[in-house]
Amino acid sequence: MADVFRSLNLLETLKESIESNKLSDVKDAVEDLLISRINLAVVGNRGDEKDSFLNSLRGLGPGDEGAAPSSSVAASEDMAGYPNPKHSDFRLWDLSPVPDTSPFEPGGYMDRVKFLRYNAVFMTFTHVPQPNSMEVYLEARSLQRQTVYFILLASVEETEKNLEVKKKASLEILKSRGLTQPKVYLVRPSTLERFDFPGLLDDMSKDLPEIRAHALLLALPTLTSALVTQKKEAFKALVWAAASLSGGMSAIPVPLVASMVDSSVAVRVLTKAQLSLCLDDESVERLARRRGMDPTRLKGLRTCVLSVEVTKGEVKRRLAAAEKDLATVSSKLVEMAMPRHARSASRSFAATLQALNGAIDEMAADAEKIVDAALGEGK
Repeated sequence: MADVFRSLNLLETLKESIESNKLSDVKDAVEDLLISRINLAVVGNRGDEKDSFLNSLRGLGPGDEGAAPSSSVAASEDMAGYPNPKHSDFRLWDLSPVPDTSPFEPGGYMDRVKFLRYNAVFMTFTHVPQPNSMEVYLEARSLQRQTVYFILLASVEETEKNLEVKKKASLEILKSRGLTQPKVYLVRPSTLERFDFPGLLDDMSKDLPEIRAHALLLALPTLTSALVTQKKEAFKALVWAAASLSGGMSAIPVPLVASMVDSSVAVRVLTKAQLSLCLDDESVERLARRRGMDPTRLKGLRTCVLSVEVTKGEVKRRLAAAEKDLATVSSKLVEMAMPRHARSASRSFAATLQALNGAIDEMAADAEKIVDAALGEGK
């Protein structure tokens, strides 16, 4: 996922837009990156593992508000949508299980659950993939839909040895059905940072359109320090785009620097970063509950005021401080970053870039401390 913006060629595209004086394209790019929607679907028999998977993907525990109901409550044929409590542009869908009847028409099932409307589909199971599920997978591949993945869900009690036996058996079954180089991702919903889930994210970043990969990256909970780093890199690309709109380089009313009245875009970027890095009170409290920790301890690891709350006053203060401190910014760096005709606006660009990048660095550092403490990596 770390290469998502590299594959987007974001900076080169934005520089070309600035050279052509197409600031509207840059503004559209900022909006696309701030509001990029993604719909994921989960298929499989109802059970505790699937419920836990649906919740963990949204950073929730079983008792949290908005959590997927237990399988004993949900009807097996119901289809339900679950919004992310912090990211309205990320929606998770729990599809009805693939029927085990014979004969089976995969196209009919796919039409009924609107299979092709989702950006990616997880075909989950707890033992081995069922024949009809494989038929659905093959039908999706025949329709050029690559973003369908087999996921072996592991319960908390299962040993790694037993899970590896299941995974090997599943791969053999898929090969017997004619799948070449099949993949099965072993996932323990209660601890997504373990086993194959990080590898699944890497594969999805290659398979999904770049803007969807970006949406997935920013909406996922901060599972590991590596994921925090990837989010930080993504936000720094977004910061560059936002900074390029500052300084009056066009008539677009998106000023960011403190000397101007409207700093709303900067606030939106940093608010998105706070939520994506799971630094807000509610996210930290949920993480503490899932890990059986004192939330006060995790909250105390936040040393950046923006990690606790993003306010327009604090953003303006940082922008004003950066404007006064421009002597520390290399003029050569600014010249390399900005096209020649826009260098008159380089002061505003540099101030915005410095202020927001500094804020992102501080917030990411807080997120890493919280993740390390929750996972015990810092011990």
